[in-house]
Amino acid sequence: MKGVVFTEFLELVHKKYGEEIMDLIIEASDLPSGAAYSSAGNYNHAELLTLVQTLSEAVRVPVSDLFKDFGQYLFTRFAVRYPQFLTGVTSSFEFFDRIESHVHVEVKKLHPDAELPLIEVEWLSDDRIHLIYSSTRPLAALAEGLMLGTITHFQERIAVRKLRASNDGTFFRFELARS
Repeated sequence: MKGVVFTEFLELVHKKYGEEIMDLIIEASDLPSGAAYSSAGNYNHAELLTLVQTLSEAVRVPVSDLFKDFGQYLFTRFAVRYPQFLTGVTSSFEFFDRIESHVHVEVKKLHPDAELPLIEVEWLSDDRIHLIYSSTRPLAALAEGLMLGTITHFQERIAVRKLRASNDGTFFRFELARS
């Protein structure tokens, strides 16, 4: 997993919970990398799972809620760091539809070793889609947060309904309807 995800997570923890909590979760997590993350580096996704679990225990917030919050924050950071992915895009649905054909293609050019999830869009009408996430990594709650962050970014009124999700966090299907 790209280091930018780790550095942004620790930045969020620092902003939201303070330096003491950030230091506590790093020390308590006993990570192989020692949490010495570089945004350009590659790290095992298990370290992020460990950090979030440790944070959950420290602040008494469910892991899935922390991942969703982080996903929303991460989208705002990606919008700043990678504005080219949003250039000319006018809606959440349009962005979601471009993830596989544009965003992931460009990410692979920059980071050929990146292991990306599959994001599929099934168009039901101009105002209704199914958004499907699947991955070998259990980060569906993070992807859900990114989805919600996208909707917030475009300031749209979209009803979101979870249709199906795996217990292990590797899959979800949502129905999104513009209202």
